[in-house]
Amino acid sequence: MDRLTATLAVLDYAAVAVFGATGALAAARRQHDIVTFGFFAAITGVGGGTLRDLLIGAPVFWVGRPAYIIVCLSAAAAVWILGPRRFRGHTLTWLDALGMAAYAVVGALKALSWHVPPFSAVVMGVLTATFGGVIRDVLAHEPSVLLQRQLYVTPALAGAAAFVVLSLVGMPTIPAGVAGFGIALTIRAGAILWNWSLPGFGGPTDAGG
Repeated sequence: MDRLTATLAVLDYAAVAVFGATGALAAARRQHDIVTFGFFAAITGVGGGTLRDLLIGAPVFWVGRPAYIIVCLSAAAAVWILGPRRFRGHTLTWLDALGMAAYAVVGALKALSWHVPPFSAVVMGVLTATFGGVIRDVLAHEPSVLLQRQLYVTPALAGAAAFVVLSLVGMPTIPAGVAGFGIALTIRAGAILWNWSLPGFGGPTDAGG
């Protein structure tokens, strides 16, 4: 395994683990049992990547490599063992931001590797980064991340687009991925800390994105 492949594999597993932890934390808020913890972690961790692979015609990534599900279940077990006192109120939000930024790049890269056109690769990055969180919120009966005023889709879009554009102009994959990740995380962090939003239809106060 070369350095690039190894780095991408680590990033992919890390994103799955982080998203899996957010799923388990959502289950913790509802005081569910350990089995539900695992289910929430798995569906959140692999949901976005599953949709991406189905859309681009690739084998669903976790079916042949069950280690991804094991990573999700391990994240759920960690949340269960550590208990709610170890996780402050914004833990889920920040973990979700990290997972979103990583998956925006990973999703776009996977699409490009399957010769998906650049514009569609950006869309795949956004879907990979956001769909797992949408499923998590629906299952947990939480307000969807897509309906909040803070920027959420926009950071994923910016990160995926930056990665694809930098790749097209010849930047090596790892620096391009780091740049895309950094852009997505920076914008999302600004939204969390300072409530960044885009003007919404009908006036500046009806914002979202």
